[in-house]
Amino acid sequence: MKVEELEGFPDILQIKIEDEYSFGLEEEESDQLNGGSIESTRETAATCQNSSDTHPQDPPTEASKRSFYKQDKPNNEMFAENNFHKSHKGKKADQTYGKSFTQSSTRKSHVIIDTGEHPHKCTICGKSFIYSCHLKTHMMIHNGERPFKCSSCGKSFIRSSQLKTHMMIHNVERPYKCTICVKSFVYSSHLKTHMMIHNGERPFKCTSCGKSFIRSSQLKTHMMIHNVERPYKCTSCVKSFIYSSLLKTHMMIHNGERPYKCTICVKSFVYSSHLKTHMMIHNEERPFKCSSCGKSFIRSSQLKTHMMIHNVERPYKCTICVKSFVCSSHLKTHMMIHNGERPFKCTSCGKSFIRSTDLKTHMMIHNGERPYKCTSCGKSFIRSSDLKTHMNIHNGERLYKCTVCTKSFNWSSSLKTHMKIHNGEPPYKCTVCGKSFIRSSDLKTHMMIHNGERPYKCTVCGKSFIRSSDLKTHIKIHNAERPYKCTVCGKSFIRSSDLKTHMMIHNDDRPYKCTVCGKKFNLSCHLKTHMMIHNGERPYECTSCGKSFIRSFDLKTHMMIHNGERPYKCTSCGKSFIRSTDLKTHMRIHNGERPYKCTVCGKNFNHPCRLKTHMMIHNGERPYKCTVCGKSFIRSVSLKLHMMIHKKLRFNWFINSITFGGVSQS
Repeated sequence: MKVEELEGFPDILQIKIEDEYSFGLEEEESDQLNGGSIESTRETAATCQNSSDTHPQDPPTEASKRSFYKQDKPNNEMFAENNFHKSHKGKKADQTYGKSFTQSSTRKSHVIIDTGEHPHKCTICGKSFIYSCHLKTHMMIHNGERPFKCSSCGKSFIRSSQLKTHMMIHNVERPYKCTICVKSFVYSSHLKTHMMIHNGERPFKCTSCGKSFIRSSQLKTHMMIHNVERPYKCTSCVKSFIYSSLLKTHMMIHNGERPYKCTICVKSFVYSSHLKTHMMIHNEERPFKCSSCGKSFIRSSQLKTHMMIHNVERPYKCTICVKSFVCSSHLKTHMMIHNGERPFKCTSCGKSFIRSTDLKTHMMIHNGERPYKCTSCGKSFIRSSDLKTHMNIHNGERLYKCTVCTKSFNWSSSLKTHMKIHNGEPPYKCTVCGKSFIRSSDLKTHMMIHNGERPYKCTVCGKSFIRSSDLKTHIKIHNAERPYKCTVCGKSFIRSSDLKTHMMIHNDDRPYKCTVCGKKFNLSCHLKTHMMIHNGERPYECTSCGKSFIRSFDLKTHMMIHNGERPYKCTSCGKSFIRSTDLKTHMRIHNGERPYKCTVCGKNFNHPCRLKTHMMIHNGERPYKCTVCGKSFIRSVSLKLHMMIHKKLRFNWFINSITFGGVSQS
C-alpha cells in the first residue's frame, strides 16, 4: 500500500489499496484483532531480517505505517515530514528521509521499499520479494509445508493468521456486516471491497479489452489471459492454470477427492463455497431476483448472465459459425465441437465428452445412480434439473409458450427449437437424401440410418438400435413394463408421450386436419404422412419385388416377408409374427382379453380397429360403395368380395353369350 500526498492538499492523505488479499494484509488484520501495539510494528522489519524462527513474522506493511503516522504524529508534523521527503530526493539513505533507525537493517529495508527493489528471488518460480522472511514463507508453498492445522476440520495453513481467520468460520464470527444486503465478513477490508459491488466501483481497468475489476489482483490474473500465461500444468491431462492453488484443486478431480459433503443428500464437493451454494437448493434460497421476469437465482453471476437474455447481449461470437454466447467459457466449450476435442473419456464404454461434468453424469448410467426421485410417481433421475422439469408434468406447468401456435414447453431450449418450424429454418441438411433437421444432433443420428450404424444391441433378442434411449425403451417390452396407464380405458404405455397422444383420442383432440379429405390427426407427422397418399408419394421401394411404401418402417417390416423373419413368437401355440403388436393382439385369443368395449351395446373387442368398425353399425356409416349397383359396405374387404359377384356375373354372361351365340349360328 502506498501513502501519497495529494497535489495541492497537503493535509489530506490518499490511501490507495493495491489488493485486499495482498501479502501482509492478513497480518495487519490479525494484529488488529489481537490488539497488537504500534510499538511492535515499528520493530517488525528488524526482527524479520534477523530472526531464524520457523514461524517468520511479517515486516511492517504500508497499512501499519499509515496507522503509525496517524496515531503518533499530528497533521502538521505529517505535512512537514512529507515535504521534507520531497526536498531531499536523491540523497543518501540516512539523509533522505530525516528518519532515524536503531538498526542499519531496518534503514536498509526502508530504502528498499522506496526504490521498489525485490532482492530475494525464488529459485523455483522466479517470484521476488523485499524481505527474506517473505521468501521463506513463499518456499513453504513449493515444499508443501503447512505447519498451522485446524483442530476442527484438519485443514492446514502456512501462516498462523490464516488459521486464526479460518477459525472464525467454525466460530461463525463475522463482525463486519453490510448495511445494504445481509452479507457479513470476517475482515473490515472484505466489507470495504464488497461495498464496491453495491457502489458499482471497478477501479482497475484492462487496457486490452476494457474489462474492469474491483481488485488489482483480479486485473493481474485477467492479464494472464491476454498474455496466454498459464504456468501451472496438470500432469494427468493437458489443462493448465494461472494459479498453483487452482492446479491443486483441479488435481482433486483426478484423485477423486471431494472433502466437502452435504449432510442432507449424498453429494460432495471440491470447494466449501460450492457446498455452501448447494445448501441453498435444500434451503430454497434464491436471493438474486430478475426485475424483468421475476426469475430468481442462487448466484449473482447467474442473474448477471440471465440479464443478457433480456438485453439480447451475446458478446462472444464463434469465428467459424454464426453462433454467439453470453459467456466466454461457453464459447471456449463450443470451439471444442469445431476442433473435435473431447478430452474426458469413459473407461467403461469409450464414449468421450467435452466437459468433466458430462462424463460424471454419464458414469451414473453405468453405475445405475439416479439420486433424484419423484414423490408423485416414483420415477428417478440423474439430475435435479431433470426432476424439476418432470414435476412440471404433474403440476401441468409449461412455462414457455409459442406465440405463433398454442403449443407450450417445459424448456426454453425446446421452445427455441420449435420456433424454427414456424420460421422454416432447418439448417442441418443430409447430403445423401436431402432431408433437413433443426438440430445437428438429429442429423448425426439420421446419418446412422444411411451408414447402417446401430451401436446399441438388445441382449435378449439381438435387436439393435441407433439410440441408447430406444434400447432402454425396447427393454421394457421384454420386462413387460408399461408404467403409463390411461385413467379412461386402462390401456398402458411404455412412454409418457404415447399416453399423451393416446389421451387425444378420448378428448377427441385432433388439431391437424387434411385440406383434401378433411381427415384429422393427433400429430403433425401423421398428417404429413397422410398427405403422401394424396400426392402419390411412396419414396421407400423394395428392391426384391418393387413394392413401394410411404414409411421406411413399413419397408423394413415388408423386407421381413422376403427374409422370412418373424422374431416375435407365441409361447402358447408357437405362431410367430413380424411385429410385436401383432403378437400382443394374438395373445388376446389365448388370454381371452377384449379390452375395447362398445359404449352402445356393451360388446367387447380385442383390437381397437374392430371396435371402430363395429361403431359404424350403430352410426349407420357405410363408407365403401359399389360403383355398379350402389350397394354400400362398412369394410373395404366386404366391398372387394361384393365386386367379385359382379365380375362373376359378367364372366357367366360372356361365356353364355359365346356358347349360345355359337350354337345359333351353326
